[in-house]
Amino acid sequence: MTEAILLVGGKGTRLRPLTVHTPKPMVPAAGVPFLTHQLARAKAAGVEHIVLATSYLAEVFEPYFGDGSALGLHLEYVTEEEPLGTGGAIRNVASRLHSGPDDPVLIFNGDILTGLDIRALVDTHATTGADISLHLTKVTDPRAYGLVPTDDTGRVLAFLEKPQTPEEIVTDQINAGAYVFRRSVIDTIPLGRPVSVERETFPDLLSAGAHLQGMVDSTYWLDLGTPAAFVRGSADLVLGRAPSPAVPGRCGDRLVLPTATVAADAKLSGGTVVGEGAFVAEGARVFGSTILAGAVIEPGAVITDSLIGSRARVGERSVLTGTVIGDGATVGPDNELLQGTRIWCDAQIPAGAVRFSSDQ
Repeated sequence: MTEAILLVGGKGTRLRPLTVHTPKPMVPAAGVPFLTHQLARAKAAGVEHIVLATSYLAEVFEPYFGDGSALGLHLEYVTEEEPLGTGGAIRNVASRLHSGPDDPVLIFNGDILTGLDIRALVDTHATTGADISLHLTKVTDPRAYGLVPTDDTGRVLAFLEKPQTPEEIVTDQINAGAYVFRRSVIDTIPLGRPVSVERETFPDLLSAGAHLQGMVDSTYWLDLGTPAAFVRGSADLVLGRAPSPAVPGRCGDRLVLPTATVAADAKLSGGTVVGEGAFVAEGARVFGSTILAGAVIEPGAVITDSLIGSRARVGERSVLTGTVIGDGATVGPDNELLQGTRIWCDAQIPAGAVRFSSDQ
């Protein structure tokens, strides 16, 4: 296997305001765009040529990654004029592939952080003679996911929608968002219209008697679709819990990029990242959070499990927990923002304007 398709066209609506100016795969995680980690892991698994299926803010990708040579890859970009869904996006880029009809093509989603053994998935595909092989992972509570039951040999039996009752939970295995396709199968996907592999392509192939193989790999897996998950994923990369050869520094309790400034008595922990040109002032405490490029954390601020957008500012003594601050926004001194708060890009929160407890 030397080729892959990377699906990076989603709008990332659940991540807003992080994705107002930046497509989801380009939001920094552990100091670099999240996509960098995926590209690096594909390269480490032997992939040489990757086609990026872009749509939302498509113009952002190529200026950053270019032809991929800096990563030891050959990258190409195909932009959808109208969103085509997962299957439609795969079919839309098929003409850029060089593989023969029976060759394996790796396909993965641009919002999954995983420790998947990519080579093992490809080996499973080859040894079982499957038309499509799917990475499956086990979850404690599968109600939010589509279920993928398999037989004793790993052959997929069905694709079941999100279960609504306990009786419908027939397995804890879910589709983890990485696949190996036989090249010729890609050409059977309808061209030029939206297609979902999960709801149309896979069930239709199964009904037609195709061989779909599941490989359960329950190493690290996280869907980065929400701000809380994205912040946690970035922290896990820094801490070394999630594997990536692209983390720009040694794994540890914190990652401070070279042009950032952190006061000597500021405390950073829990996988915190301080981006290029950012400033963390004296007495600030930051745990498990991401401070993006050019952001300013003023003296005495306490930030936990939060993401501070580029050029944003958090005022003195403000306390932020589970919060997202959009690019260029300002949170004045003595505010208290708790779980789930999202401050939009360039918004201005006056001093002491928002609290969840007394100001005394």
